[in-house]
Amino acid sequence: MKRHQSIANFLALALLPLSGFATDIYVPALPRMAESLHVSGLQIQVTITLYLVSYGISQLFIGSVLDSLGRYRIGLASLMLFSLASLVIALTHSLSVIYAMRIVQGVTVGAVIAGKRAYFVDLFTGDRLKHYLSLFSIIWSTGPIVAPFVGGWLQTAFGWEMNFYLLAVVGAGFTIAELLFSGETLPNPTPFRLGQVVNVYAGMLRTSEFILGIVLLGLSYSMVMVYNMTGPFVIEHHLQLSVVTAGYCSLIMGFAWMVGGFISKATIGLPFFRKLLVNNTIQMVLVLVMLVCVRQVETLSSLVIFAFLIHVCAGYTFNNYMTFCLTRFPHNAGVASGLTGGVTFLIVSSLSYGIVNFFPAKDALNLGYSYLVFILLTALVIFFAFRGMVSRRKPAGAAA
Repeated sequence: MKRHQSIANFLALALLPLSGFATDIYVPALPRMAESLHVSGLQIQVTITLYLVSYGISQLFIGSVLDSLGRYRIGLASLMLFSLASLVIALTHSLSVIYAMRIVQGVTVGAVIAGKRAYFVDLFTGDRLKHYLSLFSIIWSTGPIVAPFVGGWLQTAFGWEMNFYLLAVVGAGFTIAELLFSGETLPNPTPFRLGQVVNVYAGMLRTSEFILGIVLLGLSYSMVMVYNMTGPFVIEHHLQLSVVTAGYCSLIMGFAWMVGGFISKATIGLPFFRKLLVNNTIQMVLVLVMLVCVRQVETLSSLVIFAFLIHVCAGYTFNNYMTFCLTRFPHNAGVASGLTGGVTFLIVSSLSYGIVNFFPAKDALNLGYSYLVFILLTALVIFFAFRGMVSRRKPAGAAA
């Protein structure tokens, strides 16, 4: 792999958006899929939830396997299975089969992404590692930017099935590229001993700042996922606009996430909790103004402008804490990567599905209420994280 190191680095970064791309490409087609399969919108939204749950659970357990068996072969097998599952979805009109294949997609993408995040911890240290990690959410956001636009166009021209044919081609293409240019990066495989693995997981789970960081990752990305599950129905059903319009709006939301990542990278030297507190305050003001405005005038512009700004702030929080969590345990990079991604997406899947049930996808006001819940929870978690940091720094006996 050393001969193709730069290409292998590029491939590792290029695979990061696959997790979002596998969902965002067919987000504009959700209403049409429901009509085509003669099911409700909520039943189609379950395809997103199943993907997120399986994506999260797979990462919880795949980390220790990656640290024992390596990243490369598991990644190759996962890409091939992902491509096959995508092809099956495109060929079937059975909702139960689609559910099963979405689970396969979630599991396989989880293994690929956890391995590629660990890839950089394997090869780099210090400022160069931080540089790559700070790029993660920026590069990841290219999926939500490109996928809805492509998906909306494919849905209009060929039908929703073409989105999954494209995913199958993308998976096959990456498999071939990995075979040609990539390789194993794990420097020192850790023997798989159940007791030792349990101790590693337990140590991470007892690290409060690590867990609170993961919770903040989940809350930040839940805002994006709730928009994905709500936005197309609001735009296409409530506002009576086209699927292509919904695709453009999702593209704008992906760009918002990227902007948040760039701002995070630019402010990397600022005091950590202070900048997160300022960011959360801005979000709170934005959502309160949004709730007032959409009560008076609900238009596509009012929906997109406020959602865009709120997503910028969510991307900012996510990028800050993703770097923090992935560098916390460099000697168990696979487990840390898997645990970070796994718990994050379990939080995302449960919160996004729960909030969409509580505030159905009918108008921008309900979307605003969903944002408000997540922003309030984010403020609460930041408070506990900051309090924990202060208590650890307090000198012994100071409390007396």
